[in-house]
Amino acid sequence: MKKQLALLVVVVVSFLFVFAQNGWTDDPAARDIMEKVDARDDGDNQTSDMEMILIDKNGQERVRKISSFGKDKKEDSLRLMFFLHPADVKNTGFLTYDYDDPKKDDDQWLYMPALRKTKRIASSDKSGSFMGSDLNYSDMTSRNLEDYDFNFYGQKKEMDVDGIKVWVIESIPRTKEVIKETGYEKSILFVRQDNYYVIRAISYEEKKGYQKFMEVKKLEKIEGIWIGTELHVTRKKGKDNEFVHKTILKLSNVKFNQNLNDDLFTTRRLEKGL
Repeated sequence: MKKQLALLVVVVVSFLFVFAQNGWTDDPAARDIMEKVDARDDGDNQTSDMEMILIDKNGQERVRKISSFGKDKKEDSLRLMFFLHPADVKNTGFLTYDYDDPKKDDDQWLYMPALRKTKRIASSDKSGSFMGSDLNYSDMTSRNLEDYDFNFYGQKKEMDVDGIKVWVIESIPRTKEVIKETGYEKSILFVRQDNYYVIRAISYEEKKGYQKFMEVKKLEKIEGIWIGTELHVTRKKGKDNEFVHKTILKLSNVKFNQNLNDDLFTTRRLEKGL
């Protein structure tokens, strides 16, 4: 199964596969759409600059700047991120091995310069917040299609989003272990019909009463590859959708087909930094 490469793409794909309810079955037509989403060309040997904006309920903002690198190694995806700013997170590094084999758990490592220590993220910790954002560690890798059933959402099989035709699909984990690892119990997905890109998702966090509203605000075609260059993830709570927190991710200077050596994607390089 083809893995997603760029961070925003990974985040979007991670939101795809997080709906749960016992007794549901797989819809072949919905699964076919999700297989096309997963198979879409997402480029290779990518570099980019990233801005992560964290917004609390009082409107206060914290801005983080990141350098990101991604590479496909056969069917697997490797990804490395270095935080550049501000000072309290500078030189923090994050490395991901996103394996194609559904039987193999993806590997993640976080390097904390203040402790001069690299921590491997355990499966039991992947539902936790990534660097204080509204993303979980599980959002930083793509989900395995084999772990989920897919169905169209009620009577809303198709609809328009900002004048664009989309399919509306639910994804349903087949085991409680998947729910526990991702931190989500259900999601509703909005897939563009013209390019199989997920431009919106509503996800529900297990036992926390939070809903996450993900929306691709800016979608660009760079070197023939569709990529979301601005993503908003808003966490709300309760029936009234009370605002809790928001994360905005912006990509710039996106380049594909760069000469990235496999040695870049190692824990040794993670600890060395840029």
